[in-house]
Amino acid sequence: MKIVLKGFGALVGVILVGLLVVTVYARFHDGPVAAFAGGPLVTGDWIESQDIDWSFVADLDTIEFQLIEPPRSRTVWILHHEGKLFIPCGLPNFTLWKQWPHEALADGRAVLRVDGKRYAVNLVKTDDPGERSAVMSLLETKYATSPPDDGSLDDMVWVFRIESREHV
Repeated sequence: MKIVLKGFGALVGVILVGLLVVTVYARFHDGPVAAFAGGPLVTGDWIESQDIDWSFVADLDTIEFQLIEPPRSRTVWILHHEGKLFIPCGLPNFTLWKQWPHEALADGRAVLRVDGKRYAVNLVKTDDPGERSAVMSLLETKYATSPPDDGSLDDMVWVFRIESREHV
């Protein structure tokens, strides 16, 4: 029994060290690494986001995005509705794991990277019931989720609208 426990302990230790190594590596990487937040998005041509037709993003499941402050990138779901882009965020108040939604409220300046191209944008949390309802419906269809949109999820799912800004 002692041998089994020692072996299990060693396995858990190796897994934890591996996760730590990937986490540290990702923070210095150009973009996220799988589910791990990455460093700033540094490669890719800058594309002007003013008056852009975002419909080319509609069929993508995920994109990379980075807040300007703090400069960490992640992979997120993306939704296109009536010419606008939206990023849904589930469990935004689970701050042990997710800090970016609150950071986006404080400073919504961000960078999107789609197909190797970067776009300077602002993230703006939407509380508009009509816009939110449409996005939640798209979320259900595109990602095969079934969240009720009766107001009970207002604090469990935040929706950020993407607005263009100038790259500085």
